[in-house]
Amino acid sequence: MASIREMRMRISSVRNISQVTRAMQAVSASKVRKSQQAVEETRPYATRAWFVLQHLATQPGRETIHPLLDQREKIKQTMVILLTGDRGLAGAYNANVIRFAMEKFRNYSSPVKYVLVGKEGREPLLRMGVCIQAEFSELPDDISYSDVSAIGRLAVDEFLDLKADEVFVVYTDFVNMLSQIPTLKKLLPLEFDSGTGRVSDFAALAEERKLGYLYEPGQDELLDTIIPSFTSLQLYQAVLESIASEHAARMVAMQNATDNALELVDLLQLEYNKARQQTITREMLDIVGGTLK
Repeated sequence: MASIREMRMRISSVRNISQVTRAMQAVSASKVRKSQQAVEETRPYATRAWFVLQHLATQPGRETIHPLLDQREKIKQTMVILLTGDRGLAGAYNANVIRFAMEKFRNYSSPVKYVLVGKEGREPLLRMGVCIQAEFSELPDDISYSDVSAIGRLAVDEFLDLKADEVFVVYTDFVNMLSQIPTLKKLLPLEFDSGTGRVSDFAALAEERKLGYLYEPGQDELLDTIIPSFTSLQLYQAVLESIASEHAARMVAMQNATDNALELVDLLQLEYNKARQQTITREMLDIVGGTLK
């Protein structure tokens, strides 16, 4: 059995850990509120941008198909952009999204290469022996569209250069503080009728589809600008969802860690009190025994 001094040191150590995890919980709670606000502010713009793109690509009389809309008959190479975190201590957040991606593409019909966003995905994928084409990490907390535009540009260039026949993004969709769902979305080629993701919810815009518009300078010029930009916009939205999900998962994990630490402190304190009481009783018996002699 541990000595009273050792138990006292252990109680102090666990109590210090609980203070650290409580501080991390407070930081994550603050960050998740900002991330949630960013997600909610971006969704309406992403929805409208998707609607404008769909309207442009389905105008009557349109004969030219943009290269990024090309549905290739034979898929020779697939690119997957996998979004994880740069740090751990977020519960099962990173493990869940990595497991989800591996299950989706384990026996895929074409070779798969991965573009990793976040440090936590690198080591697991290296151990699995999958093909890693590029890695992006240390994205800022206050992330902007320009911070992810290089990733979107890489996906567009690979698709146009025929180095990838389809591009997917795997990320964690933020539902609420307690629910984050690993999600798969197809980035390229763009599919207008897939109905996947929050940005393709057009129930409120159904009537507007019947209207005709005149575009300046022209539909082709607008498509050349909007389609690559919208690919990056979808990716930016996915990154915002992942960041909010990571902070929420870390907040819950740190709250559980704090609760467990405090519970352990109570148990250790009880054991410490018992050991101390036994020591006091033994010392009193020694004193009484010495007096009687």
